[in-house]
Amino acid sequence: MSTERVRITKRIVDGLSADGTDRFLWDSDVIGFGLRISPAGKLVYVLQYRIEGRQRRFKIGPHGSPWTPESARTEALSLLGKIVDGIDPQQEKIAERKELTLEDLSEIYLNETLFTAKDSSVRQARNNIENHILPLLGKKRVSKIERSDVEQMLCDIAGGKTARTVKKDIVRRGCAAGKGAANQCVTTISAMLGVAVERKLRADNPAIGVRKFPGRKMERFLSPAELARLGEALAAAASLGVESQFAIAALRLLILTGCRKNEILKLKHNHIDRYHRCLRLPDSKTGAKVVHLGAPAMRIIAMVPTVEGNSYLLPGKKDGTHVTDLQAVWVRIRKTAGLDDVRIHDLRHSFASIGAATGDSMLIIGALLGHRSAKTTERYTHLSDHPLKSAAERISEEIARCLGEAVEVLAANDSADADPFAAFWEQSPDRGAPVSDPVLGAVIRTQWLDTRAAAAKLGFTVGTMQTYRWQGTGPAFRKIGRRVVYSAQALEAWQGVHAERTESLAA
Repeated sequence: MSTERVRITKRIVDGLSADGTDRFLWDSDVIGFGLRISPAGKLVYVLQYRIEGRQRRFKIGPHGSPWTPESARTEALSLLGKIVDGIDPQQEKIAERKELTLEDLSEIYLNETLFTAKDSSVRQARNNIENHILPLLGKKRVSKIERSDVEQMLCDIAGGKTARTVKKDIVRRGCAAGKGAANQCVTTISAMLGVAVERKLRADNPAIGVRKFPGRKMERFLSPAELARLGEALAAAASLGVESQFAIAALRLLILTGCRKNEILKLKHNHIDRYHRCLRLPDSKTGAKVVHLGAPAMRIIAMVPTVEGNSYLLPGKKDGTHVTDLQAVWVRIRKTAGLDDVRIHDLRHSFASIGAATGDSMLIIGALLGHRSAKTTERYTHLSDHPLKSAAERISEEIARCLGEAVEVLAANDSADADPFAAFWEQSPDRGAPVSDPVLGAVIRTQWLDTRAAAAKLGFTVGTMQTYRWQGTGPAFRKIGRRVVYSAQALEAWQGVHAERTESLAA
């Protein structure tokens, strides 16, 4: 092993070449600083030192950016300062390698810190971490994360660096980037680093105080005219059978109650107190709560058919499940109503807006909506049920009037088991005035029947599906979405013709 000493400069380093041996070139200015030349010609800056009676050799880094003779010499001097203080650079490096990365911390955060959080909160945090935070900072050591790293992450996510393809106007997949996602991710990483501080993995939280992007005001309220258009669109979808009756019921309940989406979709029969006309939700975003209902909302609940063996008011396609994909239905309904910019959550905003318009105080409206922050809870916990019930009645009746739906006054002491809506069935759309269809003509009953359900009884098959078509061996029909439907009147007329033909052939 060579022990030659010379001031290591770029000119000397550039002149070195491999000679098939492993040798060292030691610096004459800084004792212990040197350059290792491998048999293959690889150049690595090193520092050789003695600590606690043992000689050690520390690898500074290979020659080339960022290590030049000058930068490596400066690093060697810094390391020698630590050695004088009794710190072994080699042991420090080993400890650093064992240190948690942000990816390791994320597992602790999700599995040990959020285990008591709501499922929706865990899903949102996991989405932020897996789709945005880890791709940018996952391999970085927790102790090495600086405020500048968090600020750069904010800018990268806002600029779309972590964006993925998402479906427009259908259920969002939760992997789109943008300013909103960036703000959420700063909140998430701040919570993660807060856990690191609690566990003494680092001394401070560099995400605290990072300035986020200004939030957009997302409030959108439906005017009475817009509610009327929405009511027409819902009524048309229900009468034509083009959308799930359970999805339509969900949308109507959302606007008539001001509930959050999942509070309605996950509503079970045993949550409905028909006697007191309210929903008793065991869990919600703000914990257990009571939702008071007006007559229009109670009427919608009474009209929803029960599916045997399913505990949910709005059953899904699979046994034991509830409706989940409400967004796709809403996109079609709002397009029909000319309300393309309205989100499902805006129905909740509209409930509050109508409440304010009917003269109810923000205190009452906040209680109905379940805004239960610490301050608002103190303000309305003294309220009795009576003003809340009255407000729920006024607001839902006003919304129903705007939607164009009939409103009935119900007795407050109706039996829980009795049907308080018996009179309403006589006003069912199936018994309403004739409806004119451009192809089928006057349709007395607005209920439409599915082709497949009627074909076996009436003895005809369906030919090529078009928007409007006269069937050669059956009555007129129309295609709506993926379904071919007939008016009940047309089917009844065809059934009579079919019976006459059958009798004629038999004769």
